[in-house]
Amino acid sequence: MAEFNFLVKKSVVLIFFTIILPFVGMAQVTYKDVAPIFYSRCTSCHNQYSHGASLLGYNQVQANKSTITAYLNSGYMPPWHPDTTYTRFAEEHIITQAEKTSILNWIASGAPAGDTTLVPSPPTYSRYQLNGVPSLELKIPTFVSNASTTDSHVSFALPTGLTQDYTIRAFEIVAGNPSIVHHVVVNIDTTGTQTSNTGGNCFSSSGILLGGYAPGGNPCVFPSSTQLKMGMKIKAGSNIMLNIHYPAGTAGQTDSTKIRLYFYPQNTQGIRPILTAEIKNNKLIVMANTIAPFSAQFPVSGSLAMQMSIFSVFPHSHYLCKSILSYAYTALDTIPLVKINNWDFDFQGYYTFRHLVKIPLSHTLYAKHTYDNTSNNPNNPNSPPINVYYGKNSSDEMLTDAFEYINYQRGDELINVDSLLSTDSLLATSIKQNLIFASHINNYAYPNPFQHTLTIAYTLDKAAKISIDIYNMNGICVKNLYNGYENEGTHQINWDGKNTQATKLNSGNYFYIIRVDGKPCIGKITLVN
Repeated sequence: MAEFNFLVKKSVVLIFFTIILPFVGMAQVTYKDVAPIFYSRCTSCHNQYSHGASLLGYNQVQANKSTITAYLNSGYMPPWHPDTTYTRFAEEHIITQAEKTSILNWIASGAPAGDTTLVPSPPTYSRYQLNGVPSLELKIPTFVSNASTTDSHVSFALPTGLTQDYTIRAFEIVAGNPSIVHHVVVNIDTTGTQTSNTGGNCFSSSGILLGGYAPGGNPCVFPSSTQLKMGMKIKAGSNIMLNIHYPAGTAGQTDSTKIRLYFYPQNTQGIRPILTAEIKNNKLIVMANTIAPFSAQFPVSGSLAMQMSIFSVFPHSHYLCKSILSYAYTALDTIPLVKINNWDFDFQGYYTFRHLVKIPLSHTLYAKHTYDNTSNNPNNPNSPPINVYYGKNSSDEMLTDAFEYINYQRGDELINVDSLLSTDSLLATSIKQNLIFASHINNYAYPNPFQHTLTIAYTLDKAAKISIDIYNMNGICVKNLYNGYENEGTHQINWDGKNTQATKLNSGNYFYIIRVDGKPCIGKITLVN
């Protein structure tokens, strides 16, 4: 279930640049030159808390260079499947062609380490991505995986013990054993009557779909500001249902996954309730040795009787699916929602729109999934192919595109969700909050908080005019760091925010604004003694 477009407010936090050092020059490219790319594009998934190989240091990258080459050349990594020419989402796990070329050329030249004292410090990651103490934390009983030769799908019913209704503001799933937890789907059982099913063939739970988890994904945080306040109701006596997928070959390993829930204070005013709409075809039959499209719409007949503001989309199918297309339409209008040209069952999740998407009256939500049930499909679970029906087993098929939305209010489509979430108090001010604000810049500040030197790496996917300014918490500009023009590519900056005589900044919080062709990007950093 990273990247953000920012409308600048008075507050802003510190990032550092004084001069822009070109990423590519005449000198030999060494690890210090490509490390920022790994930090920004790879390590949110490849760190000590995820199941992928950690890529936080030179030795780890060196040990995996052959796999990195193969995955970059094939497009397998980074695992971002929505078509960015169709719609754009928050926190996209993408890499630019310039970044990819830099890494591949460096590896092809022998992956030289160079002077490792010049390598910027790697980002730091925490087991928890959300700040503060959760309102409720629930953990599954210690479970020994039963996935020997086949995948295991199990369900845990976790009683909340709530004696009154609450509204969920945010939540995160924390894998107890990240190396074996493939993904988690979360439902709210409002009846409180569902029970756990750990036999290995429980593929879903009934109830209200809340969200999910996949390695490298981000926590679910709903906007909470004067401009937009959203949340999902959870009734007293409800159960939280965690459906967990353990891959084949993990039998005997233990897990203790948990969920951390954050509620709005009781009597909080102005919360707009989150609703769910599903485009579903539960009658599909994919005949053996055929390639066939299937479609569905919401509502099943007719068109919408209310206006919607869509927050996120969760497209879903199984192994036979090859592509997904979803949009809203009338006879005269089409509103793109999500397009996945190469569906991969192993990498799926919720995608949050950068802006709320207005769906006017009389529109219909539509989805088309194309399935390949031939022997040419390497993901086909059956050899030879057999007829496959709708069902919840992985060997069955599904067509279910879910949307989280709120009832439309005037001006919703102007709300920049990226901007609201990027300053949310629940999100950690660390490299994990590596948000892309302008449409063609990705930037990171690390370490954060910092004591002396801060390193900034940023990437442009096209040439642009750049200006960088530092502001204090009162909105006063305390330093202009840079004005100039930069080419496409990755750049890195080192700046001593504490000891530079011309700056003399005290410990505390600051904001930075990077303007890219006039479009502002905002971020927060903390200088400490």
